[in-house]
Amino acid sequence: MPGHTDNEILINAPLDLVWDVTNDLEGWPQLFSEYATVEVLDREGPKTTFRLTMHPDENGAVWSWVSERETDRQGLTVRARRVEPGPFEFMNIRWEYTEHPGGTLMRWIQDFAMKPTAPVDDHGMTNHINRNSRIQMELIKEKVELRAGVR
Repeated sequence: MPGHTDNEILINAPLDLVWDVTNDLEGWPQLFSEYATVEVLDREGPKTTFRLTMHPDENGAVWSWVSERETDRQGLTVRARRVEPGPFEFMNIRWEYTEHPGGTLMRWIQDFAMKPTAPVDDHGMTNHINRNSRIQMELIKEKVELRAGVR
């Protein structure tokens, strides 16, 4: 059965700031702890094709892949998918932003399936993504709130 994750966090900052910071692809290596580099390959309107490269994992392996990401500023959503899926059969991601009295709710929804040859199955990857999403969201919250002058 394919994997599915759904994580959200309330960031005590204005929607425009949260949107701008989290959709600045070139700034992702400073925003996320896991990304070493982002290389923009193509930009056409709201759609960007880019290569993400992670920092080496505990075994020294460096993971890299190409994704497409399309922003919808008016709809406050972003849709992304891996073009080079690597160990995934597919990986689709949706980010949603909602204004709240306490700031901005940022939500990440991921749907995916692992290839039979992948080092982890759908259940294992679901657990990994849930754990890592919470870590990255807390880090993003802290950095955006610092920029907003809240912390």
